[in-house]
Amino acid sequence: MDIVVCVKRVPLTEEVDLIVDEQKKGIKKEQLAFVLNDWDNYAIEEAIVLKEKHGGTVTAVTVGTEDDEEVLRRSLAMGADRAIRIEAGDMSRFDSLGVSRILCRVVKDLPFDLVFTGVLADDDYYGMVGMMMAEELGINHANMVTAIEIEDGKARTTSELEGGLSEVSLIELPALLTIQTGINEPRYVSILGIRKAAKKELKVMDLADLGLPDEELSPRTIIEEVFLPPETEGAQILTGDPDKIASDFVEILTRKGVME
Repeated sequence: MDIVVCVKRVPLTEEVDLIVDEQKKGIKKEQLAFVLNDWDNYAIEEAIVLKEKHGGTVTAVTVGTEDDEEVLRRSLAMGADRAIRIEAGDMSRFDSLGVSRILCRVVKDLPFDLVFTGVLADDDYYGMVGMMMAEELGINHANMVTAIEIEDGKARTTSELEGGLSEVSLIELPALLTIQTGINEPRYVSILGIRKAAKKELKVMDLADLGLPDEELSPRTIIEEVFLPPETEGAQILTGDPDKIASDFVEILTRKGVME
């Protein structure tokens, strides 16, 4: 069971004040800490669990700079067998389609039964790369997967749907699955795991060597401007008996033009 997992290094933004950069195309990241994307953390763990059950290899792949090797080293420390980084220079010049094509050019030359990506990334929340890769590779796929069982050359997957529903599918391999958080409990990275990771293969490839024409990587989606949401007033709390609350609520909606 050979599994390729696409991972991404993302900034931690939950408890910091974000500042839009001078070009108004993104946020300033110089003072931010970076970590392995949360969804990708679950994807790596699930790949290692399947390897432990069925044998095989796990390969972690990322597109980025030398700084992004941090998440590859973490993947190796968790139990991945090898890692690949594609040096692509300025990542802001690629949209999701460009990134998916870069990943596919590398993945298609690797042995794989399964390809994992996270459902989405903490930094952009696009959630498109996995499905684009499945289309580009021409393989079966399932999205938002919360459980996987391998049986007779097929993957039985459970996918999360809206409204608390789930969908069970039997998918012939090879296939690409986008992994949802909560599918497992990612393991703690030990000091011993970190030491072992230092001895594992981390291959660096240059984008120019992949032979991808510039027109295939040119963005189809252009960010016009990034801005912080405007500050608004706090919530209004309605008090009193139910009849008064209902009357006040209708009055507010009417005054704001929601109701006539």
